[in-house]
Amino acid sequence: MTINKKLLATIGLLSAVVFMAMSPAIKPADEPFKNLKVLPKNISKEEMHKTMEEWEHALGARCSFCHMRNEDTKKMDFAADGKPEKEMAREMYKMTQEINKKYFHAEKDSTDRIMESSINCYTCHRGVQHPEVVRASELPRQAPAGQPSWAPGATPAPGSTPPPAPEKKP
Repeated sequence: MTINKKLLATIGLLSAVVFMAMSPAIKPADEPFKNLKVLPKNISKEEMHKTMEEWEHALGARCSFCHMRNEDTKKMDFAADGKPEKEMAREMYKMTQEINKKYFHAEKDSTDRIMESSINCYTCHRGVQHPEVVRASELPRQAPAGQPSWAPGATPAPGSTPPPAPEKKP
């Protein structure tokens, strides 16, 4: 019984191709982010996405609020510093980290970021890009905790009427 050498070579090559196709592909390392000035240089893709998503929700904004679009590539240029909002976000991030460290004794985590402990973007922004500054004296008065809403000095809820004042006895 003679085996055709060409057939044997073909089967061998096909086997090699099949085994190579079945082996797991080597995942390329994540390309490091460019132009990071306040976030850690070694931040993972997942952590970066989580952080940006947190900031989006806190400000009620989209990526384009801080980041520019490259008109040549028609894609977002996340590394570009062309918008003043991006620099303001960096300054606000540093401010919250300093406040948390100084007043709430926040520690750094494994990525050298101050761990979220007391304040963050949402503390002031509450889903608004430019939070309105309101003087406390301009807010409606609320009943102190433990007092009924009809207590003296309390503002009744919209659409409701306060109960009549108690009768004074002579």
